[in-house]
Amino acid sequence: MSDYGIVGLNPCVHCGFCLQSCPTYLATGDECDSPRGRIVLIKALLEGRLPPTEESLAHHIDRCLGCRACETVCPSGVEYGPALEHTRTLLAHTRPIPLTARFVNAVLAEARLRRPLLALARAARPAARALAGGSRLGFAMGMLGATAAWPNRRGAGEPAPSRWKMGHDGPARHGSPDTRPSILFTGCIMEGLFAHVHRATQRTLTANGIDLAAVPSQVCCGALHAHTGQHAKALELARTNVAAFATYPDAFVVVDSAGCGAMLKDYGRLLAGDPLESEAVALSGRIRDVSELLAEAGPREGAKIRLRVAYDPPCHLLHAQGIQEAPLRILNSVPGLECVQPRAAELCCGSAGSYSLTETVLSRAVLDQKIATLREVEPDLVASGNPGCIMQIGAGLAASGSELRVVHPVEILDWSYQEAGVYDL
Repeated sequence: MSDYGIVGLNPCVHCGFCLQSCPTYLATGDECDSPRGRIVLIKALLEGRLPPTEESLAHHIDRCLGCRACETVCPSGVEYGPALEHTRTLLAHTRPIPLTARFVNAVLAEARLRRPLLALARAARPAARALAGGSRLGFAMGMLGATAAWPNRRGAGEPAPSRWKMGHDGPARHGSPDTRPSILFTGCIMEGLFAHVHRATQRTLTANGIDLAAVPSQVCCGALHAHTGQHAKALELARTNVAAFATYPDAFVVVDSAGCGAMLKDYGRLLAGDPLESEAVALSGRIRDVSELLAEAGPREGAKIRLRVAYDPPCHLLHAQGIQEAPLRILNSVPGLECVQPRAAELCCGSAGSYSLTETVLSRAVLDQKIATLREVEPDLVASGNPGCIMQIGAGLAASGSELRVVHPVEILDWSYQEAGVYDL
Protein backbone atom coordinates (compact mmCIF):
# COMPACT_ATOMS: atom_id res chain seq x y z
CA MET A 1 0.00 0.00 0.00
CA SER A 2 2.85 2.43 0.75
CA ASP A 3 3.91 2.89 -2.88
CA TYR A 4 0.56 2.46 -4.61
CA GLY A 5 -0.69 6.01 -4.13
CA ILE A 6 2.25 7.77 -5.72
CA VAL A 7 2.52 5.23 -8.55
CA GLY A 8 -1.12 5.82 -9.44
CA LEU A 9 -0.55 9.59 -9.56
CA ASN A 10 2.71 9.58 -11.54
CA PRO A 11 1.00 9.75 -14.98
CA CYS A 12 -0.48 13.18 -14.12
CA VAL A 13 0.93 15.87 -16.46
CA HIS A 14 -1.17 18.70 -14.93
CA CYS A 15 -2.99 19.29 -18.23
CA GLY A 16 -6.13 20.62 -16.55
CA PHE A 17 -8.64 18.40 -18.34
CA CYS A 18 -9.95 17.44 -14.91
CA LEU A 19 -10.84 20.96 -13.79
CA GLN A 20 -14.27 21.24 -15.39
CA SER A 21 -15.22 17.76 -14.17
CA CYS A 22 -14.53 18.59 -10.52
CA PRO A 23 -17.60 19.84 -8.61
CA THR A 24 -15.59 21.30 -5.74
CA TYR A 25 -13.33 23.27 -8.08
CA LEU A 26 -16.36 24.57 -9.96
CA ALA A 27 -17.93 25.62 -6.66
CA THR A 28 -14.86 27.29 -5.09
CA GLY A 29 -12.56 28.20 -8.00
CA ASP A 30 -9.64 27.19 -5.76
CA GLU A 31 -6.90 25.24 -7.56
CA CYS A 32 -6.22 23.31 -4.35
CA ASP A 33 -9.81 22.06 -4.53
CA SER A 34 -9.17 20.61 -8.00
CA PRO A 35 -7.85 17.13 -8.78
CA ARG A 36 -4.49 18.35 -10.05
CA GLY A 37 -4.14 20.66 -7.06
CA ARG A 38 -4.86 17.82 -4.69
CA ILE A 39 -2.44 15.59 -6.60
CA VAL A 40 0.32 18.12 -5.93
CA LEU A 41 -0.55 18.05 -2.23
CA ILE A 42 -0.78 14.25 -2.06
CA LYS A 43 2.56 13.75 -3.83
CA ALA A 44 4.18 16.26 -1.50
CA LEU A 45 2.89 14.22 1.45
CA LEU A 46 3.96 10.86 0.03
CA GLU A 47 7.40 12.19 -0.92
CA GLY A 48 7.95 13.67 2.55
CA ARG A 49 7.84 17.32 1.48
CA LEU A 50 4.68 18.01 3.50
CA PRO A 51 4.01 16.61 6.99
CA PRO A 52 0.66 14.86 7.56
CA THR A 53 -0.07 17.48 10.23
CA GLU A 54 -0.16 20.30 7.65
CA GLU A 55 -3.60 21.90 8.09
CA SER A 56 -4.04 23.05 4.49
CA LEU A 57 -3.35 19.51 3.26
CA ALA A 58 -6.09 17.99 5.42
CA HIS A 59 -8.46 20.85 4.57
CA HIS A 60 -8.36 20.31 0.82
CA ILE A 61 -8.26 16.51 1.00
CA ASP A 62 -11.30 16.53 3.29
CA ARG A 63 -13.16 18.71 0.78
CA CYS A 64 -12.75 16.18 -2.04
CA LEU A 65 -15.97 14.32 -2.85
CA GLY A 66 -14.12 11.27 -4.15
CA CYS A 67 -16.55 11.20 -7.10
CA ARG A 68 -13.76 10.12 -9.50
CA ALA A 69 -15.14 12.16 -12.39
CA CYS A 70 -11.56 13.32 -12.94
CA GLU A 71 -10.57 9.73 -13.79
CA THR A 72 -13.21 9.55 -16.52
CA VAL A 73 -11.84 12.58 -18.37
CA CYS A 74 -8.14 12.07 -17.62
CA PRO A 75 -6.18 11.33 -20.85
CA SER A 76 -3.23 9.96 -18.87
CA GLY A 77 -5.05 7.29 -16.82
CA VAL A 78 -4.35 8.75 -13.38
CA GLU A 79 -5.70 6.48 -10.61
CA TYR A 80 -6.90 9.23 -8.32
CA GLY A 81 -9.46 7.32 -6.24
CA PRO A 82 -7.08 4.77 -4.67
CA ALA A 83 -4.54 7.52 -3.98
CA LEU A 84 -7.18 9.59 -2.22
CA GLU A 85 -8.14 6.63 0.00
CA HIS A 86 -4.48 5.99 0.82
CA THR A 87 -3.97 9.64 1.75
CA ARG A 88 -6.99 9.73 4.02
CA THR A 89 -5.74 6.58 5.76
CA LEU A 90 -2.41 8.30 6.42
CA LEU A 91 -4.12 11.45 7.70
CA ALA A 92 -6.33 9.40 10.02
CA HIS A 93 -3.20 8.50 12.00
CA THR A 94 -2.48 12.14 12.81
CA ARG A 95 -5.91 13.69 13.44
CA PRO A 96 -9.33 12.27 14.36
CA ILE A 97 -11.87 11.36 11.71
CA PRO A 98 -14.95 13.59 12.20
CA LEU A 99 -17.24 12.27 14.93
CA THR A 100 -20.26 12.27 12.62
CA ALA A 101 -18.48 10.05 10.09
CA ARG A 102 -17.22 7.70 12.80
CA PHE A 103 -20.72 7.35 14.26
CA VAL A 104 -22.33 6.65 10.87
CA ASN A 105 -19.60 4.15 9.98
CA ALA A 106 -19.93 2.38 13.33
CA VAL A 107 -23.69 2.04 12.96
CA LEU A 108 -23.49 0.71 9.40
CA ALA A 109 -20.82 -1.85 10.24
CA GLU A 110 -22.55 -3.31 13.29
CA ALA A 111 -25.92 -4.97 12.70
CA ARG A 112 -26.82 -4.86 16.40
CA LEU A 113 -26.65 -1.06 16.24
CA ARG A 114 -27.87 -0.60 12.69
CA ARG A 115 -31.09 -2.60 12.76
CA PRO A 116 -32.80 -0.93 15.76
CA LEU A 117 -31.64 2.56 14.77
CA LEU A 118 -32.79 2.20 11.17
CA ALA A 119 -36.07 0.72 12.41
CA LEU A 120 -36.59 3.95 14.38
CA ALA A 121 -35.66 5.94 11.29
CA ARG A 122 -38.27 4.07 9.23
CA ALA A 123 -40.89 4.82 11.87
CA ALA A 124 -40.02 8.53 11.67
CA ARG A 125 -40.27 8.76 7.87
CA PRO A 126 -43.91 9.98 7.69
CA ALA A 127 -43.07 12.98 9.86
CA ALA A 128 -39.67 13.56 8.27
CA ARG A 129 -41.01 14.52 4.85
CA ALA A 130 -43.34 17.07 6.44
CA LEU A 131 -40.42 18.60 8.36
CA ALA A 132 -38.07 18.77 5.36
CA GLY A 133 -36.52 22.16 4.69
CA GLY A 134 -33.38 24.19 4.12
CA SER A 135 -32.03 24.23 7.68
CA ARG A 136 -29.53 21.61 8.78
CA LEU A 137 -32.25 19.72 10.67
CA GLY A 138 -34.72 20.22 7.86
CA PHE A 139 -32.24 18.89 5.33
CA ALA A 140 -31.61 15.80 7.47
CA MET A 141 -35.37 15.26 7.64
CA GLY A 142 -35.54 15.64 3.87
CA MET A 143 -32.87 12.97 3.44
CA LEU A 144 -34.80 10.57 5.66
CA GLY A 145 -38.08 11.37 3.94
CA ALA A 146 -36.51 10.61 0.56
CA THR A 147 -35.90 6.99 1.63
CA ALA A 148 -39.61 6.18 1.68
CA ALA A 149 -40.96 3.90 -1.04
CA TRP A 150 -42.46 5.58 -4.09
CA PRO A 151 -46.23 4.99 -3.95
CA ASN A 152 -47.39 2.88 -6.88
CA ARG A 153 -50.07 0.28 -7.62
CA ARG A 154 -49.22 -1.99 -4.64
CA GLY A 155 -48.74 0.93 -2.28
CA ALA A 156 -45.66 1.97 -0.37
CA GLY A 157 -46.17 -0.27 2.62
CA GLU A 158 -47.63 -3.41 1.11
CA PRO A 159 -45.22 -6.36 1.15
CA ALA A 160 -44.37 -8.27 -1.97
CA PRO A 161 -46.26 -11.54 -2.62
CA SER A 162 -44.65 -14.60 -1.06
CA ARG A 163 -43.59 -15.81 -4.48
CA TRP A 164 -41.15 -12.91 -4.60
CA LYS A 165 -39.94 -13.14 -1.02
CA MET A 166 -36.16 -13.18 -0.59
CA GLY A 167 -34.08 -15.29 1.73
CA HIS A 168 -34.45 -18.88 0.56
CA ASP A 169 -31.35 -21.00 1.06
CA GLY A 170 -28.66 -20.73 -1.57
CA PRO A 171 -28.73 -18.97 -4.91
CA ALA A 172 -31.42 -19.83 -7.41
CA ARG A 173 -30.49 -20.64 -10.99
CA HIS A 174 -30.34 -17.99 -13.67
CA GLY A 175 -33.29 -18.47 -16.02
CA SER A 176 -31.55 -17.23 -19.17
CA PRO A 177 -29.26 -19.36 -21.38
CA ASP A 178 -26.44 -18.48 -18.97
CA THR A 179 -27.28 -20.82 -16.08
CA ARG A 180 -24.94 -19.13 -13.60
CA PRO A 181 -26.77 -18.65 -10.27
CA SER A 182 -27.32 -15.18 -8.77
CA ILE A 183 -27.38 -13.87 -5.20
CA LEU A 184 -28.28 -10.45 -3.85
CA PHE A 185 -25.96 -8.12 -1.96
CA THR A 186 -28.26 -6.70 0.70
CA GLY A 187 -25.87 -4.16 2.24
CA CYS A 188 -26.63 -1.92 5.21
CA ILE A 189 -28.48 1.26 4.21
CA MET A 190 -30.18 -0.61 1.37
CA GLU A 191 -31.40 -3.31 3.73
CA GLY A 192 -32.45 -0.84 6.41
CA LEU A 193 -34.02 2.03 4.45
CA PHE A 194 -34.40 0.82 0.86
CA ALA A 195 -35.79 -2.70 1.24
CA HIS A 196 -38.48 -1.67 -1.27
CA VAL A 197 -35.72 -1.32 -3.88
CA HIS A 198 -34.49 -4.83 -3.05
CA ARG A 199 -38.03 -6.11 -3.60
CA ALA A 200 -38.28 -4.25 -6.92
CA THR A 201 -34.86 -5.62 -7.89
CA GLN A 202 -35.90 -9.19 -7.24
CA ARG A 203 -39.28 -8.85 -8.93
CA THR A 204 -37.87 -7.28 -12.10
CA LEU A 205 -34.98 -9.72 -12.35
CA THR A 206 -37.22 -12.73 -11.77
CA ALA A 207 -39.57 -11.42 -14.45
CA ASN A 208 -36.57 -11.49 -16.78
CA GLY A 209 -35.55 -15.04 -15.87
CA ILE A 210 -33.08 -14.28 -13.08
CA ASP A 211 -33.94 -15.55 -9.59
CA LEU A 212 -32.12 -14.14 -6.58
CA ALA A 213 -31.42 -15.15 -3.00
CA ALA A 214 -29.64 -13.52 -0.06
CA VAL A 215 -26.56 -14.84 1.75
CA PRO A 216 -27.17 -14.19 5.48
CA SER A 217 -23.51 -13.91 6.53
CA GLN A 218 -22.77 -10.87 4.35
CA VAL A 219 -22.09 -7.45 5.94
CA CYS A 220 -21.69 -3.78 5.02
CA CYS A 221 -19.41 -3.37 1.99
CA GLY A 222 -17.05 -0.99 3.84
CA ALA A 223 -17.15 1.81 1.26
CA LEU A 224 -17.69 4.64 3.74
CA HIS A 225 -14.94 3.27 5.98
CA ALA A 226 -12.45 3.16 3.12
CA HIS A 227 -13.41 6.64 1.90
CA THR A 228 -12.96 8.24 5.33
CA GLY A 229 -9.61 6.61 6.18
CA GLN A 230 -10.78 3.69 8.33
CA HIS A 231 -8.73 1.26 6.28
CA ALA A 232 -8.51 -1.50 8.88
CA LYS A 233 -12.29 -1.65 9.30
CA ALA A 234 -12.78 -1.66 5.52
CA LEU A 235 -10.43 -4.64 5.29
CA GLU A 236 -12.30 -6.48 8.04
CA LEU A 237 -15.65 -6.01 6.31
CA ALA A 238 -14.21 -6.95 2.93
CA ARG A 239 -12.73 -10.19 4.30
CA THR A 240 -16.10 -11.13 5.81
CA ASN A 241 -17.90 -10.57 2.52
CA VAL A 242 -15.28 -12.40 0.48
CA ALA A 243 -15.63 -15.42 2.76
CA ALA A 244 -19.44 -15.23 2.69
CA PHE A 245 -19.73 -15.13 -1.09
CA ALA A 246 -16.97 -17.71 -1.60
CA THR A 247 -19.57 -20.29 -0.53
CA TYR A 248 -21.06 -19.87 -4.02
CA PRO A 249 -18.01 -19.35 -6.26
CA ASP A 250 -19.96 -19.43 -9.54
CA ALA A 251 -22.69 -16.99 -8.56
CA PHE A 252 -23.15 -13.47 -9.83
CA VAL A 253 -23.51 -11.04 -6.92
CA VAL A 254 -26.19 -8.53 -7.88
CA VAL A 255 -26.01 -5.03 -6.39
CA ASP A 256 -28.62 -2.26 -6.53
CA SER A 257 -26.46 0.39 -4.85
CA ALA A 258 -23.82 2.03 -7.05
CA GLY A 259 -21.50 2.84 -4.15
CA CYS A 260 -21.58 -0.72 -2.84
CA GLY A 261 -21.02 -2.13 -6.32
CA ALA A 262 -17.97 0.06 -6.87
CA MET A 263 -16.51 -1.03 -3.53
CA LEU A 264 -17.15 -4.73 -4.11
CA LYS A 265 -15.58 -4.53 -7.56
CA ASP A 266 -12.52 -2.94 -5.90
CA TYR A 267 -11.97 -5.71 -3.32
CA GLY A 268 -9.17 -7.20 -5.41
CA ARG A 269 -7.13 -4.01 -5.05
CA LEU A 270 -8.16 -3.42 -1.43
CA LEU A 271 -7.04 -6.91 -0.37
CA ALA A 272 -3.82 -6.95 -2.42
CA GLY A 273 -1.25 -8.96 -0.47
CA ASP A 274 -3.92 -10.37 1.83
CA PRO A 275 -4.36 -14.16 2.23
CA LEU A 276 -7.79 -13.70 0.65
CA GLU A 277 -6.49 -11.73 -2.34
CA SER A 278 -7.24 -14.39 -4.97
CA GLU A 279 -10.76 -14.91 -3.63
CA ALA A 280 -11.27 -11.14 -3.55
CA VAL A 281 -10.17 -10.80 -7.18
CA ALA A 282 -12.55 -13.60 -8.17
CA LEU A 283 -15.43 -11.97 -6.29
CA SER A 284 -14.75 -8.58 -7.88
CA GLY A 285 -15.19 -10.20 -11.29
CA ARG A 286 -18.60 -11.58 -10.29
CA ILE A 287 -20.18 -8.30 -9.17
CA ARG A 288 -22.99 -7.02 -11.39
CA ASP A 289 -25.08 -3.90 -11.00
CA VAL A 290 -28.78 -4.70 -11.38
CA SER A 291 -28.92 -2.48 -14.47
CA GLU A 292 -26.23 -4.59 -16.15
CA LEU A 293 -28.18 -7.82 -15.73
CA LEU A 294 -31.50 -6.29 -16.73
CA ALA A 295 -29.98 -4.70 -19.83
CA GLU A 296 -28.38 -8.01 -20.81
CA ALA A 297 -31.70 -9.81 -20.30
CA GLY A 298 -33.69 -7.39 -22.49
CA PRO A 299 -35.48 -6.32 -20.41
CA ARG A 300 -38.98 -7.57 -21.21
CA GLU A 301 -41.62 -4.96 -21.96
CA GLY A 302 -44.18 -3.81 -19.41
CA ALA A 303 -47.13 -1.42 -19.46
CA LYS A 304 -47.04 2.20 -20.59
CA ILE A 305 -45.87 4.71 -17.99
CA ARG A 306 -46.39 8.24 -19.27
CA LEU A 307 -43.77 10.15 -17.33
CA ARG A 308 -40.87 12.45 -18.09
CA VAL A 309 -37.98 11.05 -16.04
CA ALA A 310 -34.68 12.82 -15.47
CA TYR A 311 -31.90 10.27 -15.02
CA ASP A 312 -29.02 11.35 -12.80
CA PRO A 313 -26.12 8.86 -12.99
CA PRO A 314 -24.47 8.07 -9.63
CA CYS A 315 -20.76 8.87 -9.68
CA HIS A 316 -19.80 5.41 -8.48
CA LEU A 317 -21.81 3.85 -11.29
CA LEU A 318 -20.71 6.17 -14.10
CA HIS A 319 -17.13 6.99 -13.10
CA ALA A 320 -15.97 4.24 -10.74
CA GLN A 321 -17.69 1.35 -12.59
CA GLY A 322 -17.90 2.86 -16.06
CA ILE A 323 -21.58 1.93 -16.45
CA GLN A 324 -23.38 4.49 -18.59
CA GLU A 325 -25.82 2.87 -21.00
CA ALA A 326 -27.38 0.04 -18.95
CA PRO A 327 -29.63 2.24 -16.72
CA LEU A 328 -30.73 4.23 -19.77
CA ARG A 329 -31.66 1.00 -21.55
CA ILE A 330 -33.85 0.03 -18.61
CA LEU A 331 -35.65 3.37 -18.54
CA ASN A 332 -36.01 3.53 -22.32
CA SER A 333 -37.50 0.02 -22.33
CA VAL A 334 -40.60 1.31 -20.50
CA PRO A 335 -43.30 2.15 -23.08
CA GLY A 336 -44.48 5.76 -22.99
CA LEU A 337 -41.67 6.91 -20.70
CA GLU A 338 -39.55 9.87 -21.80
CA CYS A 339 -36.06 9.66 -20.34
CA VAL A 340 -33.99 12.87 -20.31
CA GLN A 341 -30.52 13.65 -18.98
CA PRO A 342 -29.97 17.10 -17.48
CA ARG A 343 -27.06 19.31 -18.41
CA ALA A 344 -23.82 18.30 -16.65
CA ALA A 345 -25.50 15.15 -15.33
CA GLU A 346 -22.06 13.58 -14.91
CA LEU A 347 -21.24 15.96 -12.03
CA CYS A 348 -21.66 14.80 -8.43
CA CYS A 349 -24.73 15.75 -6.38
CA GLY A 350 -22.61 16.35 -3.26
CA SER A 351 -23.68 13.29 -1.28
CA ALA A 352 -20.47 11.22 -1.35
CA GLY A 353 -21.30 8.95 1.58
CA SER A 354 -20.97 10.88 4.82
CA TYR A 355 -19.55 13.96 3.04
CA SER A 356 -22.90 15.77 3.21
CA LEU A 357 -22.74 15.43 7.00
CA THR A 358 -19.12 16.50 7.46
CA GLU A 359 -18.72 19.14 4.71
CA THR A 360 -22.22 20.56 4.80
CA VAL A 361 -21.56 23.97 3.22
CA LEU A 362 -19.63 22.74 0.19
CA SER A 363 -21.94 19.76 -0.20
CA ARG A 364 -24.95 22.05 -0.43
CA ALA A 365 -23.17 24.35 -2.89
CA VAL A 366 -22.53 21.37 -5.17
CA LEU A 367 -26.11 20.16 -4.70
CA ASP A 368 -27.57 23.56 -5.60
CA GLN A 369 -26.07 23.26 -9.08
CA LYS A 370 -27.53 19.77 -9.47
CA ILE A 371 -31.02 20.93 -8.42
CA ALA A 372 -30.83 23.84 -10.88
CA THR A 373 -30.00 21.57 -13.81
CA LEU A 374 -32.75 19.11 -12.86
CA ARG A 375 -35.31 21.90 -12.78
CA GLU A 376 -34.27 22.95 -16.29
CA VAL A 377 -35.62 19.74 -17.85
CA GLU A 378 -38.94 19.90 -15.95
CA PRO A 379 -39.26 16.19 -15.10
CA ASP A 380 -42.14 14.38 -13.44
CA LEU A 381 -39.69 12.15 -11.58
CA VAL A 382 -35.94 11.82 -10.99
CA ALA A 383 -34.17 8.44 -11.15
CA SER A 384 -30.79 7.52 -9.67
CA GLY A 385 -29.27 4.16 -8.72
CA ASN A 386 -27.60 4.94 -5.40
CA PRO A 387 -29.12 5.49 -1.93
CA GLY A 388 -26.91 8.47 -1.08
CA CYS A 389 -27.88 10.22 -4.32
CA ILE A 390 -31.58 9.51 -3.76
CA MET A 391 -31.37 10.97 -0.26
CA GLN A 392 -29.25 13.99 -1.20
CA ILE A 393 -31.19 15.01 -4.30
CA GLY A 394 -34.50 14.24 -2.60
CA ALA A 395 -33.60 16.49 0.33
CA GLY A 396 -32.38 19.21 -2.02
CA LEU A 397 -35.62 19.14 -3.99
CA ALA A 398 -37.69 19.25 -0.80
CA ALA A 399 -35.61 22.17 0.53
CA SER A 400 -36.27 24.06 -2.70
CA GLY A 401 -40.01 23.58 -2.30
CA SER A 402 -40.33 20.96 -5.04
CA GLU A 403 -42.65 17.96 -4.75
CA LEU A 404 -40.48 15.91 -7.15
CA ARG A 405 -39.58 12.42 -5.96
CA VAL A 406 -36.33 10.55 -6.56
CA VAL A 407 -36.49 6.80 -7.15
CA HIS A 408 -34.26 3.94 -8.23
CA PRO A 409 -34.63 3.03 -11.96
CA VAL A 410 -35.77 -0.49 -11.07
CA GLU A 411 -38.75 1.00 -9.22
CA ILE A 412 -40.02 2.47 -12.47
CA LEU A 413 -39.57 -0.80 -14.35
CA ASP A 414 -41.25 -2.57 -11.43
CA TRP A 415 -44.26 -0.26 -11.67
CA SER A 416 -44.49 -0.88 -15.40
CA TYR A 417 -44.51 -4.64 -14.75
CA GLN A 418 -47.14 -4.28 -12.03
CA GLU A 419 -49.40 -2.34 -14.36
CA ALA A 420 -48.90 -4.96 -17.08
CA GLY A 421 -49.89 -7.78 -14.70
CA VAL A 422 -46.48 -9.44 -15.00
CA TYR A 423 -46.56 -10.38 -11.31
CA ASP A 424 -50.12 -11.61 -11.14
CA LEU A 425 -50.18 -15.10 -9.66
